[in-house]
Amino acid sequence: MKLAAAVALAAMIAAPAGAGPRAVVSSVTHRPERVGQCFLTRIKRVETRLEDGGRPVPGSGSAIEFADGHYNVSYDQVPAMDRGRRGDPARLCVLVLPRQCPAGDTRGILYGGRDLRTGAGWRASDAEHMCGGA
Repeated sequence: MKLAAAVALAAMIAAPAGAGPRAVVSSVTHRPERVGQCFLTRIKRVETRLEDGGRPVPGSGSAIEFADGHYNVSYDQVPAMDRGRRGDPARLCVLVLPRQCPAGDTRGILYGGRDLRTGAGWRASDAEHMCGGA
């Protein structure tokens, strides 16, 4: 994980309880989400974080697109994400909502994900950058 992203994530996680919003409308799914809310979905696509001309860039990080519109991405290679297969049932739960974001920019929702076929779990955000970032 890049240093700036790690620092921003650490600041969100270390925030006192109640300091952040109770719910936000996701910039990714365009639906309201709240801490503790979980979604049952299926994996639509497992990919690397970056592509070059439509080809995966090995070692660039992990990403998963879900059938319900959710997306998880990490700068790190996350074996639990990489082992997923199209069609695998999955559960995503909202762990942390972004704080102090510009209006309409809620990138950076942190999820706990689990592939229900493999049992493997991960933590990843819905975007490469936190709200207000690049």
